[in-house]
Amino acid sequence: MSTPGLFLPSFLALALACLPAQARAQDIGPDAAPAPRLDASHEALYQDALQALAEGRKTDASTTLRRLIGQVPEHAGALIDLALIQCGLGNAGEAERLFATIETRFSPTREILELLNEARDSGCRPAAPASAASVTIGRGIDDNVNQGASNSTFIVTGPDGDIELPLLEDFRPQRDGYTTLGTDYVRGIGSNGSLGFVQVQQRRYDRLRAYDTGGLYTGIESPWRFGAWTLRTTGSVGATTMGGRLYQKQLQLQARVAPPLPLPPRTQLYLTGSATRTDYQNLRNFDSDVLEARVLLTHQAGTLGAYATLGALSDRARGERPGGNRHGSYLTLSLRKPLGWDLNGELSWTRQQWDSATPYSPELLIDQVRAQRTQILRAVLSWQLRKDHSLILEARGVRNRENISIFQYDNRQLQFSWQWQLP
Repeated sequence: MSTPGLFLPSFLALALACLPAQARAQDIGPDAAPAPRLDASHEALYQDALQALAEGRKTDASTTLRRLIGQVPEHAGALIDLALIQCGLGNAGEAERLFATIETRFSPTREILELLNEARDSGCRPAAPASAASVTIGRGIDDNVNQGASNSTFIVTGPDGDIELPLLEDFRPQRDGYTTLGTDYVRGIGSNGSLGFVQVQQRRYDRLRAYDTGGLYTGIESPWRFGAWTLRTTGSVGATTMGGRLYQKQLQLQARVAPPLPLPPRTQLYLTGSATRTDYQNLRNFDSDVLEARVLLTHQAGTLGAYATLGALSDRARGERPGGNRHGSYLTLSLRKPLGWDLNGELSWTRQQWDSATPYSPELLIDQVRAQRTQILRAVLSWQLRKDHSLILEARGVRNRENISIFQYDNRQLQFSWQWQLP
């Protein structure tokens, strides 16, 4: 079944965008009046409308097109775009008025008339919101489920010198297999490009059931534009479980902006700021607020995509957390490339550091100020079986080094997954 309300405006906008400014505004039929001359401000306004349309911001596109038509009433391309957008939004009365204006003021070509008639035949009913979903099922092995210490002993400094204490087996690395299930669902909201999303994740271990984890997150993402600046804002709430019980709740607000900088071709810079509030169910002294600022630089060289992310974090404790407040930073470098035969590869490396403000826990003989240094290496190989089915092999290694030996650990995971993209 045809859905002109969803596809026609985008199709026409892309087609018009491929023409020079004069060609888009000039006569659309052999008997039409001469085209109005567009100055640079009119051209910029039309480009803003097409950009909004390409980003799904139909309300913004309509507002910009109306402004342009008010300045250049004979702009045929803007009138056609506005008519089709209004039809797609379900505003049949306004769409029919614009259709009639186009047919009487101009001499549309046969192709344009067919396009308008197809929109009329649709009844100008609002298109169903676009949506997408995926399901992922995986099987993996984790050689350090509990983040057990790398050292079998813990050295503390007492009044009589260093004391070496053996660690209980519960604090040593424990290995286990696991099964994971995840679902993601995204759906358009409103007529200005906003998206609602829901994510559900569950990991179940074979033996160490106390470490089973689950998560449910939902939120809304919205696009904005201020002149040449593009902005996406996201608000989300979620909760995670541990061992089948509620572990923590989280609220996050995030904004990502793409500044209009003169960068090399196929290169983009994004600036992101976020604030996250985390509440623990049974560890209230670990409740905290985290502020984060990061820079993402992307570059596409042929089929190779390169990404670099640099971030700074401030973690403010809301209780008497061991170590108090802390600050940190991280750097992530990653590469993605198609490998042929429907295979895609990804390789990433992350280095993160955290530094606490006060000694961790003097009453437990840990009077050092915690300094954490972590490196993560991740490799992913995906094979697209069909358009909506993929097999994914992921290997992940973590090397955590700290000045307090009891917190040092190594971790390696290997996971094989099947992913199904739902229609």
